[in-house]
Amino acid sequence: MAINRSRKIKLPLQNADIPLNEQQIMPRLHRLTNLVYSNFCTCQRYWNYSLLIVLLISLSCENKQGELPAGDVDNGGLIIPGGFKALVVIDSAGPTRHIAVNGNGDIYAKLRFSRDKQGGTIGLRDLNGDGKADSVVRFGDYEDVGGSAVGVTIHNGYLYTSTVRQVLRNKLTPGELVPSSRTEVILTDTHPNVARNWHTTKPASFDRQGNMYIPFGSPSDAGQDIETYGPTGIPEGKGLDPSPEREINAGIWKFDANKEGQVQANGINYATGLRSIVGMTWSPLDDHLYAVVNGIDNFHTLYPKLYSSWQAAVLPSETLVKVTEGADFGWPYAYYDQLQGKNILSPGYGGDGNIVGRAADFDNPVIGFPGHWAPMELLFYQGSQFPERYKQGVFVAFHGSTDRSPYPQAGYIVCFVPLADGIAGDWEVFADGFAGVDTVENTGDAMYRPMGLAEGPDGSLYISDSNKGKIWRVMYKGSKKEFGEKELDEMNQLTANKTYIKSPVEGVDNLDKGSLLEGGILYNTYCATCHQRNGEGDNNRFPPLAKSERVQGDVETLVASILNGIQGEITVRGKTFNGYMPPHANILDDHAVASITSYIRNRWGNKASIITPSEVTKIRAKVVK
Repeated sequence: MAINRSRKIKLPLQNADIPLNEQQIMPRLHRLTNLVYSNFCTCQRYWNYSLLIVLLISLSCENKQGELPAGDVDNGGLIIPGGFKALVVIDSAGPTRHIAVNGNGDIYAKLRFSRDKQGGTIGLRDLNGDGKADSVVRFGDYEDVGGSAVGVTIHNGYLYTSTVRQVLRNKLTPGELVPSSRTEVILTDTHPNVARNWHTTKPASFDRQGNMYIPFGSPSDAGQDIETYGPTGIPEGKGLDPSPEREINAGIWKFDANKEGQVQANGINYATGLRSIVGMTWSPLDDHLYAVVNGIDNFHTLYPKLYSSWQAAVLPSETLVKVTEGADFGWPYAYYDQLQGKNILSPGYGGDGNIVGRAADFDNPVIGFPGHWAPMELLFYQGSQFPERYKQGVFVAFHGSTDRSPYPQAGYIVCFVPLADGIAGDWEVFADGFAGVDTVENTGDAMYRPMGLAEGPDGSLYISDSNKGKIWRVMYKGSKKEFGEKELDEMNQLTANKTYIKSPVEGVDNLDKGSLLEGGILYNTYCATCHQRNGEGDNNRFPPLAKSERVQGDVETLVASILNGIQGEITVRGKTFNGYMPPHANILDDHAVASITSYIRNRWGNKASIITPSEVTKIRAKVVK
């Protein structure tokens, strides 16, 4: 890989495979041995004494090297179970995604994208044993497309890097932070729309037989005709049946982990019915592939007659799945409902939230998490540092939701799922404190968003954030024998009532706010044909919304226009328009109207107040006859 020295903070030690304190101490031991031998070689008693001194000093060095660094006083802002400590390795490495830790403690982080020819991977090294990154180098001779690149994995002495389009690898040389080896292109996604398709992350996972597994996510949200309606689809839209996306997307493909120049056609379709996988790994517990899957969005926005805004906030489930060859998890025909504990027929295929139908034919997940929490990575702990219980389960990092409005956004934690013979117990909050606020009304309110997980050579757990690139190191310093229900109960008491963790109470936890995300979807469905996606209208019959006094002015007038429609002349930005706008009172509910109006009042240079669903309710009662 090409090394970009301009971004380097400190040159890494090229012989850093030997711990720093040992590098400093070993020459001193050598000098001490020579001195003792030269002065006391005639006396066996003194020679034995010198060997004892060397042995004691060596053991002292070994013990010192094995000691964990001190945790930060505030644990880096994290809330973790008793006995655990955390420190901040680096405060802001950039918009990092997944991370990996090498056998000598070097950390590698994948940036979200690389379009500035400065490299999309970061190498970090601790030079003095305090747990902090002292040398930080950005490198990588590749260019990304899109913005969903996530993967960085170390396997069999190679650093595998996943971009949106490719899976690359470089041989790691002991002592080198930045690999100097040739970059091998293992896999290329040749789909013509790979840069703009949704869910194109390519995290790599490996079995013990030399195979590599790569997910190819679905370009659309729920299987509607993407060429006609776009990736989101339209309200009340039907999914294509059979779904053409399942042919080369929405699944996992198996490849040769060591063969260069592969494309998707060289692989084997290993499993299907998987909408979006960002985290995937091979389990040491049962020698199987596991993945975390992101579910469908926008149930209320697209199917308001079937799903309330509360149901859309908590459904469908995000899932942890055990993947076997030939498995089918049902997307887009079905989704998993964690409240009912079963697969349910999707609304785009005739479902109503209760009908099972053909959904009964699909594989079930290991566990279903709350909707929209956005699982990004999973890790099966194998170290000896943590209490033994953590070797019988899996850690999952949740990035946090974007579309739970009008209820609080949720997720933003790292959880642990106990597993016994493949059966999942109740998930537990392992690390909290990332959000930095009590209630996340909008995704941007969250200070940090958990993204990557990695295990260090000493058994420490590393957690990365995607907002600023903060990386934490979590260590256990308590008694492993005494750790148990007391610490877990205390952790539960600290976190159970957080609005971004607990299940929202229908109606009670409604924040009475529209959603700009939902507003954009609805605007593109109901409004963009006339007013255009840039809000400038057609300069003929349909007026502009950008910089419009009607949009940014009186709220009642704007809401009434959407509910009752407009017929006749109106003046906008000094020009008269005489078009027709149909009424939407019987099509859009109060939350939808609040979302659309809030969206257009804050787009294209507009800057006006957000409109709440309760405001729309009052106006509707007044103006709709």
